[in-house]
This record gives sequence, C-alpha cells and structure tokens, in this order.
Amino acid sequence: MTTRGRADGSSGRRAVASWAVFGVLAFPLAAAGQTAPREQVTFTKDIAPILQRSCQRCHRPDSLAPMSLIDYEEVRPWARSIRQRTALRDKPGAMPPWYVEKDIGIQQFKNDPSLSDEEIAKIAAWADNGAPRGDPADMPPPVAFIDVDEWEIGQPDLIVSSPSVEVPAEAPDWWGPHGETPSGLTEDRYVAALEFKEVTESRTGAARDTVGALFVIHHAVLGVVDPNAEKAVQERQRLGGWPTHEVGRNADVFDPEAGRLMPAGATVVFPNGHLHSNGADTRARLDVGFKFHPRGYQPTVREQGISWASVDLDLEPMDPDQEIDIYFTVPRHLKMTIFEPHMHAAGVRMCLEAIWGQMRETLNCVGYDHSWVRVYTYADDAAPLLPKGTILRLVGYFNNSPTNPNVPDPRNWSGAGMRSVDQMLINLARGIYLTDEQFAAELAGRRERLGSGTGDNVVGCPLCGLDDPLGADAGDQ
Repeated sequence: MTTRGRADGSSGRRAVASWAVFGVLAFPLAAAGQTAPREQVTFTKDIAPILQRSCQRCHRPDSLAPMSLIDYEEVRPWARSIRQRTALRDKPGAMPPWYVEKDIGIQQFKNDPSLSDEEIAKIAAWADNGAPRGDPADMPPPVAFIDVDEWEIGQPDLIVSSPSVEVPAEAPDWWGPHGETPSGLTEDRYVAALEFKEVTESRTGAARDTVGALFVIHHAVLGVVDPNAEKAVQERQRLGGWPTHEVGRNADVFDPEAGRLMPAGATVVFPNGHLHSNGADTRARLDVGFKFHPRGYQPTVREQGISWASVDLDLEPMDPDQEIDIYFTVPRHLKMTIFEPHMHAAGVRMCLEAIWGQMRETLNCVGYDHSWVRVYTYADDAAPLLPKGTILRLVGYFNNSPTNPNVPDPRNWSGAGMRSVDQMLINLARGIYLTDEQFAAELAGRRERLGSGTGDNVVGCPLCGLDDPLGADAGDQ
C-alpha cells in the first residue's frame, strides 16, 4: 500500500527547514542544543581523538576520502569545512556519514561512528577560535588502521571475484547481469560475515576529481546458487537474496545465531548491477570476502531479507517537501536486525514506524544521502521485537527542488526507476522470524537484561511491558 502527501505536522517540514537553518547558520553558530565548552579547545587534546575514532578510517593516505586528516598540518586547512559538515548531523552531506536522528527512536547500533553533541560543540568552538594546535604532549598516539586493501571483517576464509567489467571514460550508465563465478568451496560452510571490495584492474586517463570517480560499479546484487537444489529453487537463488553491494556500504555481519549457508560447489552470481563511467577507461571487478563460522556450527534461527518498496512514486517538480509512505504487515513474530534505507537523488529522509493495536511508535528516523549508503545494524538488545500482525510504516521524504544539490534538474517530474535520477523508496531490512516459544524467550531475556518490568516502555518492543505478552494482555493492545 502506498500513500502520498505532505508532512502536516512538523516531521516532513522539519527535515526541509533544517536544510535552510544549516545553510544560513552553520558557520557562525554551534548546532542547536549544543553548549560551547568553557575551556579552550585544542587539536591535540580534544579534536585529534574525535578524528581518530570517527574520521581517519577513511580520511588517511590512499584511502576513500579526498583528504587526509591525520596530523595538525593536514587538518588545519579544513577546520571550517569540518565544522560545517559535522554540524549537519543527520542531513545529506554530514560527516561522518551516519544519519540516525538522535532525538527519536532507537539509538543503539553496532559500529556507530557518530558524534555526540559535546563533540560537535568542541569542533565548532575549535574552528571558531582559530583552530589552535595545543600542547604536543596532549596528542594521543596514532591509531593503527588496517591497510586500505585489508578487510573490515578480518582476512576472509573465501574470496570470490566477479567477472571483470570494462567501462569507457565517457559512457551512459548501464544496468544488467554481471555473470557468475564458481565458489570453489568443497564443503558446506555457514557464513558469519561478508564484505565487498571494488578492485581497479586498470585505468587509463584522468578520472574525475570526486569520491565516486574511484569506482565504476555503483551496485551489484549477489546470489548464491546451490548445485544440488531443485531447479525452481536455483532460479530463485539466481535472483539474489544476499546483501547487495553499494558504493559506501559497510561490511555485513549476520546475527551470531543465524549464519547463512554456502553449500559445497556453490556458484556466486551477480544477476543485476549498475555501471557508471568515471572519466577514465576503467577495468574493474568486485571481490566478495566471506568469513565462516567454525566447522560444526549450526544456526538456531534464520536471518533473511525483509524488504518492502513502492513502485508508485510521483514527485512533482520544484517541490522541496514531498512525503510518500508504504506499509508492510509482519506475518510472524519478528526480530529486526538491520534497517537499511534506500532512496535516490531526491531522497533526504526516511522514518520507520511500528503500529501495534492502539500503539504507534517511531523506531527510527534517518537522513539520506545517495552518495553514502549506510546499513544500520541494531545492537543486540535494541533490535525491534515485533509481534505478528505489527504494521510497519515506512515514510520517505523527498526534496525535488534547487535546494537539493543531488538533483541535476528539479524542473522535471520524477517517478520510480533504476537510474539515480529516478526514484526509489525501499527498506532493505533483515531480520529473524520467530516461533511463539522463541519470541517469548527473546522477550524474557530482554526484560531481564534491561531490568524492565510491567508497564515499562521499551522502544521497539511493544510487548516488553506486559505481564502476559503472548496471552490476554497482548490482545488488549
């Protein structure tokens, strides 16, 4: 189901209004709600630790970002830009690229690099006061990052490469299948984590001076085909079903109790992908690294994709404030492990709500920037626990106007499609469907670990506050 309208309260307009506020006030003022530190903020004592934790993994020599932010001499020329980008917080263009809104919904995620209000205020105070170096004795020791060619998940147990692709320096975007590769796996293994890396095999000419120019593979769908499965099952497997490679995507780690099976003799397929030119004649491939559970591991539950999308998108030209919502009814008890918003150039925000009986609760709102795809993995005791019958409402906010720099020509109407100038509204979520017994055990365990009791409100767990969560009490909601 899809509906379209405008934000009649503050939610949609708040997203657009924030653009205007930051556009005018980002430089002279700290972000809203922040209090500037009283003591002088210096690079060595205050700013360097923030950069080490949240920025330097990308902003270092030969890495993804366009400048290195390791030492003072490198950072000082960018002080005002760092101030402006971090003040954006959860808006497109924010750094670090983590867009979860801090004032609503679930806040506990794995591998969260975002900055606190205090850290953003320190950066603002530092930049506004001339970006002082400080006492060299306060400088923390350098962080030992992995090499850009190493893997976030650790050295993979198996690396499978896609067939190579060749993209001319100047060419229209291309969509289609990328072929397949035998895994070479000789025994059944369960996958604990996987990670994608685009590898440039050759490049001729000067690529464009943008982050996107480092790549030619915008996205690629991934499937794993079991050679012993029935033909109908193999055809479904060829369509995908595993995490999708996207530019900027972080590594995928499956729930520890829900490893994904990669059967012996499996074929890894790339049924659909999107190629784009980068200004240089480029030959490239995708490497997919798989990290396995130990031999003998057996999953107790199954983690799977739980996605819903709209194909009925209708964006008016020159309109900065457009809202579209779609719905999904949870067919069985669900533990949602991943929230992954996906939109295109006009998308600026997405909210996920859960409706259970008379309760309506916002699980998360996140900004969206088509230049940086983010996968938000819930912390174990924060993952939404939703009873069967819960209605999930996904709300997308779109800015198809000149105030959105991602839109090439906002004078055009825009509808659904695969091109970045077309639109998408998808939640590429993952989760675990649970039996009554499994769900009751999850509820009891969470209540015990969180110390919650009857009547307590636990965001994302509508039954956690009930004495008899799967009995008469639940039916009263």
